[in-house]
Amino acid sequence: LNTIRKNLGVCPQHNVLFDELTVEEHIWFYARLKGLPKKLVRKEMEQMATDVGLSHKLKSKTSQLSGGMQRKLSIALAFVGGSKVVILDEPTAGVDPYSRRGIWELLLKYRQGRTIILSTHHMDEADILGDRIAIISNGKLCCVGSSLFLKNQLGTGYYLTLVKKDVDSSLSSCRNSSSTISYLKKDDSVSQSSSDAGLGSDHESDTPTIDVSAISNLIMKHVPEAKLVEDIGHELSYVLPYEAAREGAFVELFHEIDDRLSDLGISSYGISETTLEEIFLKVAEDKGVDAETSGKQQ
Repeated sequence: LNTIRKNLGVCPQHNVLFDELTVEEHIWFYARLKGLPKKLVRKEMEQMATDVGLSHKLKSKTSQLSGGMQRKLSIALAFVGGSKVVILDEPTAGVDPYSRRGIWELLLKYRQGRTIILSTHHMDEADILGDRIAIISNGKLCCVGSSLFLKNQLGTGYYLTLVKKDVDSSLSSCRNSSSTISYLKKDDSVSQSSSDAGLGSDHESDTPTIDVSAISNLIMKHVPEAKLVEDIGHELSYVLPYEAAREGAFVELFHEIDDRLSDLGISSYGISETTLEEIFLKVAEDKGVDAETSGKQQ
């Protein structure tokens, strides 16, 4: 049991710190509790304080630290003494985005040679930090695997988003904004004009028409399984299956879109993959998905 204690570090969801002890006293206390020799405690203390950005707060009581600093100290205490197994319960809960990023960097630095079990409700955090990710819904383990495995098994594919070119709205805004006029002067599709020259009537015929069916036909020519999932406002979104990327269809598709941007009335486009957030929502809705993925993984 003593051996387990020496190699186990825990950071609970809510900080467990002594208000009247300083940062260095906390690190010293936990280091000695783990059995670290006195001659090594000072080096451990300085290294930990530097890594979590608390070197300037070593003499400060924890009651004087901000919430983010207290959280960093709690995480550092879990790693003190060379813990080989570290359990972190919501390590970035209640911290600002900057501190959250700092904690990520700390965990990535300390992961080598350790087993870290981390719980989080931030899907991006799980994606960045997790080698293997387990999704739990309603107290039930639904699926386990790497981020890539989960996305391949449960993801819908890549999302191709195309932004429609809307000259009418741009020209309309020109009447009320001189800065917009200067922007339009740089656009090859709109000729230079002043606000009192009847912009709407002069350029109405130049407005590109958005032919959704033509765009769909172009995409499906290269990726027959593509599906239009959204046509809202200025954006069109298509789902492209993962198989198409492996077959190399995307290269030709993107080349043709680049060549025909103006003809299609598209100003720009981008592609993204299924997020872990979407996978989590899908798993939460489909209770039977765990049996399917477990079978495939085995």
